[in-house]
Amino acid sequence: MGAKTGISWTDATWNPWLGCTKVSPGCDSCYMFREQEHYGNDPNIVRRSKTKFRDPLKWKDSRRVFTCSWGDFFHADADAWREEAWDIIRRTPHLTYQILTKRHARIERALPKDWGTGYPNVWLGVSVEDDDWAYRRIPVLMRIPATVRFLSIEPMLGPVDLTPFLPPMGGPGWLSAYRPMNYDGEPLIHWVICGGESGPGHRDMLLRWARSLRDQVTGAGIPFFFKQISDSRSGQPSGEPELDRWKEFPR
Repeated sequence: MGAKTGISWTDATWNPWLGCTKVSPGCDSCYMFREQEHYGNDPNIVRRSKTKFRDPLKWKDSRRVFTCSWGDFFHADADAWREEAWDIIRRTPHLTYQILTKRHARIERALPKDWGTGYPNVWLGVSVEDDDWAYRRIPVLMRIPATVRFLSIEPMLGPVDLTPFLPPMGGPGWLSAYRPMNYDGEPLIHWVICGGESGPGHRDMLLRWARSLRDQVTGAGIPFFFKQISDSRSGQPSGEPELDRWKEFPR
C-alpha cells in the first residue's frame, strides 16, 4: 500500500487503519483477509496504522487515492481515528480521495461537520455485488451530497439493473421512489467500475452481465471502467476488446 498500486482505477492507496469484518457476499473472498493472514495479522481486528496514517501529508503531486483499500473507512471500530483522517484530507486538497464502502448506513453519521455539499477532493462510493445489494446501498449513496458518487460493482456476482438509478429516473410505480426530492434530471451516480472476482476460488462473472451494465451506464452518459473478468490472475482482461477498452474516469 502507498504511493504506488496495481489497482487500475486509482493511482495510490492510503490505509490509515487496516482490518475489517464481513458484511455481505461480496466480502466472502476479499483479498484483504488473505493478505493480512499471510502477514500473520488477524484481519478481523481493525487497528490504526503505526506507520502510514499521515502519509498523504508527504505526497506533493496530485493523484487519485483509494482510501482504506485494506479495510472500510466507515467501519465503527475506526470511529476514534476518523476525525484525524478527515483533517488530513482537508489539508491535502491536491489529492483526490476515493472512499469506497460497504457500510452505506454509516456514511452520513460519519461525515465531518463541515461536509456541506461535499469536499471537492472526495469521491464517495459503495460496493455492489448484485441486484439485492444495489437496491440497499445505492439509494443511500444518492441522497448524500458529494462531488463524485461512484459504484464499484466488483466482484460482480450476478446481473445488476441500474436503470432505476439512472436518468431520467421517471419510471412507473416503485422505481420513481429512488428519485430524491428536488431531482433536476442530472446523474446522481457519476462513475461505475465493473469487475469479476480475482484470486483462489474466484466466483465466475458472465460477460453478458458486464456488457449489459456497460450499455446501461454509457447509455446514460456516465463513465464506465471495466477492470477485469473473473480470474485467478488479478487484472486479467476479458479477451473482448469491446469491453476491455472501457477505462473511463469522471471528468
